[in-house]
Order: sequence, then structure tokens, then C-alpha cells
Amino acid sequence: MTNENRVNAEPEAGFSQPKKIITILHVDDSEVFLEAAKEVLSRQAGFRLVGQARSGEEAIEQVAALSPDLVLTDLFMPGMNGLDTTRHLKAQPGAPKVVVVSMHSGSAYRSAALVAGADAFLSKQQFTNDLPAVLKNLFPQE
Repeated sequence: MTNENRVNAEPEAGFSQPKKIITILHVDDSEVFLEAAKEVLSRQAGFRLVGQARSGEEAIEQVAALSPDLVLTDLFMPGMNGLDTTRHLKAQPGAPKVVVVSMHSGSAYRSAALVAGADAFLSKQQFTNDLPAVLKNLFPQE
């Protein structure tokens, strides 16, 4: 088989297809946290940040345009908060996974996020440490 024909051939034994890159939209009204999280997300193999939004309303527009696999949304934002954003996104066909992120880590906030339809909850204080495990749990085959 010539090299030219190999491009369209099945993978040879011992070679696997490349993994799908999981796309992420991050929603937060804090520019500082958006930038810090961008750095953390850039170190997660198999994941790519495809957009950032500063409000729930902007997140809904970007989800429609970008179709991310995952949305990380702040709990408290002006206008549409993270719970309302989560409920709206999860009501759509083909909804992305949603992780609510908050400075408030109490069980009441976690429960409210899960009741709204979030797939997980992360505290901002533990974001760097806990994010890899949450991503692995949400996308185990990736």
C-alpha cells in the first residue's frame, strides 16, 4: 500500500483512533477567575476551552453557536444566575454536561445545583485540585 493510500486506510494493528477532544465553555462574571481557570483547563489533556461567557444569557447564545460538550458555570452572576442557566441548558435537546462552580461550597449550594440539573458541583477554592477528577468522572471513556 502506498503512503498516499494509507491516509484513508483502517488503522494498523496496535494503533488506535485519536480520542475525541471534549470542548468546554466557561461562564463566569469574574475576569480574574476566567483567566485563572483558562490556565488550569489548558493543562487538561483531551479537553479544549472553546469559549468564555460573562453571563447566563451570553452562555445560552454561545452554547447554541458552539455546541460544547461541557459548560462550567458560576453559581452567582448578575442577570441569569448559574442555576437558571443550568435549568435552561438542560431543558434543551442534546444538552451539554454542566458543572456549577461557586465560591460558596456549602451543601445547600451543591444540592441546589444538582436539583437544577447540574452534573457536578465544584468549589472555586478546590477548582484546580478537584477539576481533573470531575472531568474523568463526567467523561470516563475519553
